[in-house]
Amino acid sequence: MKKAINLLFGGTFLVLISTMVSPSAAQASNPVQGIEIGNVAPELNLPDPNGKMIALSSLRGKIVLLDFWAAWCGPCRHENPHVVKAYNKYKDAKYSKAKGFTVYGVSLDKSKESWINAIKQDGLTWPYNVSDLKWWYSDAAKVYGVQGIPANWLIDEKGIIIGRNLRGPALEQALEKLVVN
Repeated sequence: MKKAINLLFGGTFLVLISTMVSPSAAQASNPVQGIEIGNVAPELNLPDPNGKMIALSSLRGKIVLLDFWAAWCGPCRHENPHVVKAYNKYKDAKYSKAKGFTVYGVSLDKSKESWINAIKQDGLTWPYNVSDLKWWYSDAAKVYGVQGIPANWLIDEKGIIIGRNLRGPALEQALEKLVVN
């Protein structure tokens, strides 16, 4: 009887210790939704210039740069050539688990005409340019807590945020680490 009690309490104690010691392991297998690195990226579903709704989750399987910008934003327009360069260099690269790289560009514009002209002028050729044309009142900006632009999140093939506010060479460096030779 004494042996059975020791086994019972000993086993309970081991289970208790294992859940207390490794909460990060539990979190890693079930990441929470949020906007921090390690979180599952919150869903967005916005229209492209033709009115077609595009869900961020529809890009699962690819590495995605969620990029907030606007046609009227000087720093954004200055950053766009870096994003275009990274897109062109890494869109067809080989990744261990992902099927390419793309950009989900969220514009915080009010004017559809300005937005479309900026897409053309800056050569934003990825197929996922979206906007609700609500300026700073954009639903997407609220979800991601965007208070300044440019702002971006790098999301892996499973929808997990792996980088944030990667500008200029930092974006290419992050992508290069994901490429397999």
